[in-house]
Amino acid sequence: MNLRESINDAEPMVMHIDLNSCFATVEQQARVRLRGRPLAVVNRLAGDAMVITASYEAKTHGVKTGMRISDAKRLCRGLVVTETDPPKYRYVYHKLLDIMNSYSASVSMKSIDEGVIDFKQAPGHLLSGRTLEQVGLEVKARLKAEVGGAMRCNVGIATNRFLAKTAAGLHKPDGLDVITADNLRKVYAGMKLTDLTGIAERNRERLESVGIMNPLQFLDTPAEVLHKMVFMSVNGDLWHQRLRGWEVDDVETQTKRIGRQFVLDGFTMSFDEILQRLHNLCESVGERLRAQGMSARGVYVGTRTFGMTGDKRRNYWHAQFVSQVPFFSNDTIYTLAKRLFMSAPPDIRDINVHVYLLSDGEDNQLSLFADEYVRSKAITGAVDEINYRYGERTIHAANTLPTNRIIKTKIPFGSTRYL
Repeated sequence: MNLRESINDAEPMVMHIDLNSCFATVEQQARVRLRGRPLAVVNRLAGDAMVITASYEAKTHGVKTGMRISDAKRLCRGLVVTETDPPKYRYVYHKLLDIMNSYSASVSMKSIDEGVIDFKQAPGHLLSGRTLEQVGLEVKARLKAEVGGAMRCNVGIATNRFLAKTAAGLHKPDGLDVITADNLRKVYAGMKLTDLTGIAERNRERLESVGIMNPLQFLDTPAEVLHKMVFMSVNGDLWHQRLRGWEVDDVETQTKRIGRQFVLDGFTMSFDEILQRLHNLCESVGERLRAQGMSARGVYVGTRTFGMTGDKRRNYWHAQFVSQVPFFSNDTIYTLAKRLFMSAPPDIRDINVHVYLLSDGEDNQLSLFADEYVRSKAITGAVDEINYRYGERTIHAANTLPTNRIIKTKIPFGSTRYL
């Protein structure tokens, strides 16, 4: 890697857009009576669920993502709790993507609520002499006009993706900041190591072990020290460049596995009831696999269980199978997963199934089992088309009918593959 010691002093041309408290804000936009009220969004209105997103009104009372609802309600009297509603978030995601695509051919969504525009590839007439700050204000205005007046976003502008994301986090909510070579050191001076994206507790400990206690010291540390003493790999070189505003993160990651996980809605259900839930998950995994145009060769199932001694210690069990030929149908995924799951221990808390060893799905699926388990690609494609047009699970296995109101498709923040 050609390491540059200088700070990148080019004109900032990368914009990071971050929807503020995305799910909660979308719910407040959709339901006027929720605006201005403390709101927590959860994946399921059952038991002591975890907060997925909190509105800013709730955050002022200390409500945070990952907090149990019971704890959140103790902190915030009058907290409203609502369940996630994926169709709303998909709609807002696509509206934001449409806005971003109107500015440049180089647009990437990093998650459902964050995206990056590279204006180096934007047509010149779109800027028309305007600064990116002016364009950022226009994006904010368009979001309100084209989605709704309750929508807010942070905009960050810099010379690379890392610093643009850093800028977008400086003044939430509804901020707009630019990081340049001129103010880079001032920005770092007001931050902690863990304020930097990618520096969590483990990396903080690594840095502090060699005397790097803050972002400015991190910036001033030679690449050799970062490579050989801190990260023990090329990651040290990447951080050396990233901190200086040079682009090292413009890469696409390859999908390696596709899966679903579900925490059981009861811990006294029969094994057949658990298999119904596993079957539902396998159908979802199959649909996601085919939506990516892929086939798989591996199936993995796993569970968390409670210890048999009654001390509530969580134990983990898993099993996996690798086929000699690729597969893509729901039936095959479930048949393999069910066969593995027959060896699962009792006292199951949750179930996890995913497929791996992915490849291009153009080749026809080869039969591994009896004909009753195999569906032609044409029939599978027709079912997928109906489900896409008329709604998820319009057609599904009859065995999974009792799970329709229990297992719902959730939208992960960190992935846009299925949107």
